[in-house]
Amino acid sequence: MRSLSEIFAPSNYWPTAASISLNTNIFEINLINLILVLGILFYYGKGVLVSFLENRERAISNTIRDAEERHAEATEKLQRARIRLQQAEIKADEIRISGLTQMDKERRDLVDAADNDLNGLEDSKHYAIRFEKQRAIEQVRQQVSRLASERALESLNSRLTNELQLRVIDYHIGLLRALAKKST
Repeated sequence: MRSLSEIFAPSNYWPTAASISLNTNIFEINLINLILVLGILFYYGKGVLVSFLENRERAISNTIRDAEERHAEATEKLQRARIRLQQAEIKADEIRISGLTQMDKERRDLVDAADNDLNGLEDSKHYAIRFEKQRAIEQVRQQVSRLASERALESLNSRLTNELQLRVIDYHIGLLRALAKKST
């Protein structure tokens, strides 16, 4: 089998071509290749790697600075929210106290109004009782007067004779004459 170097260029073309041979030890080749690749990368990639790391460092520091600024803003907003919460709690307490005071005042007003209504009802009840009592008394008086008049009339009718009637009439005529003389 022919080597690769013989394929591309004949061995008499290269004076030292006979001394170049292929190394078949994989570990040695990989180590040499690795060292060469790392050296080339380090030499040519050092600037790229440094600029990449600097860019990454700037991006990370900007992110940290932004996070700190957002944290400061959030802390400030939290403080303002706590202050508003305290103010709201104070306002709620004031409203609750005002509501309780108003409720107590309205309860007292209702109790006073109920007492006044009760007193008015008591007064109207007493007035109604007095009115009914006086009406009953007046009815009893009227009945007593009517009964007394009826009895007196019956008694007079049973005792009254013509002679007694004439004497009563003469007596009253005499009274009227005496009154007429006094007035003249």
